[in-house]
Amino acid sequence: MRLFVLGSAAGGGAPQWNCLCDVCRLYWAGDERVSARSQSSIAATADGQNWLLLNASPDLRDQILKSPRLAPSANAGADERRATPISAVLVTNGDVDHIAGLLTLREKQSFPLYGTAGVLGMIEGSPVFQVLDPTFVDKRPVSLGARFEPVPGLTVEIFSVPGKVPLFMEKGEVDVGEESEMTVGVRLSAHGRTAYYIPGCAHVPEALKDRVRGADAILFDGTVFVDDEMQRAGVGVKTGRRMGHMPITGEGGSLSAFDGLEIGRKAYIHINNTNPILIAGSAERQTVEAAGWTVTDDGMEIAL
Repeated sequence: MRLFVLGSAAGGGAPQWNCLCDVCRLYWAGDERVSARSQSSIAATADGQNWLLLNASPDLRDQILKSPRLAPSANAGADERRATPISAVLVTNGDVDHIAGLLTLREKQSFPLYGTAGVLGMIEGSPVFQVLDPTFVDKRPVSLGARFEPVPGLTVEIFSVPGKVPLFMEKGEVDVGEESEMTVGVRLSAHGRTAYYIPGCAHVPEALKDRVRGADAILFDGTVFVDDEMQRAGVGVKTGRRMGHMPITGEGGSLSAFDGLEIGRKAYIHINNTNPILIAGSAERQTVEAAGWTVTDDGMEIAL
């Protein structure tokens, strides 16, 4: 099984186009310690030929252009005019940074689109996403806990994790941390190996710890280093937890949440532009690496 990181940053990417937080300012100044990152998405395969796209970010077209393994020629026959190694797509929630890239996939290409009934219903109810011709895009609701094989040899299971509804669906008091079908994690397994992709999670309950115990790899929500990071950076008023993302450090942080669970590889993904772990060699990067975590980069591949 191979996991390929198309995008490692949170919504807006890193740097964000209009941001002058401390991290973005380093990038704009040409500091080589900070590299550009596109918005969170990965692809997974069990055979090296057919890939499952997990989340479709607004940066999807550029991500494909930079990824030869996803080029059309990989699966195309001599008489084919439209083909792609991306054989299926799965979305973990309805956030803009995870579904906007579906609009890039509207060019009359057949593929199944998986997600919970709630998330797919939200997409179906949006006039904008009607450009996804149902003749070609087969929306397939998946129940929590059900296992299925979206591409040959790759078994997938989705499960609820603490989160919230997408920002554009927030009305009145928001239930942050609820477990529902609007935010899910993904279990990927093939050839006796198991990996988890959880780009958004408000906290880690005991049930989630039990679920991921003994996994070969986990790609987990690394949005903010400290809960009030955006406030400290002067670019926002919401905490990480209010946005549905637990911090890496501090009380209840993710850095130590998976200690003792015998997970082979632990990596952070969906990293906000304000997060100092994006600075190579920073004290914060050293902290997560010393604890056994990797900071994902665009283009990183994990072979299991």
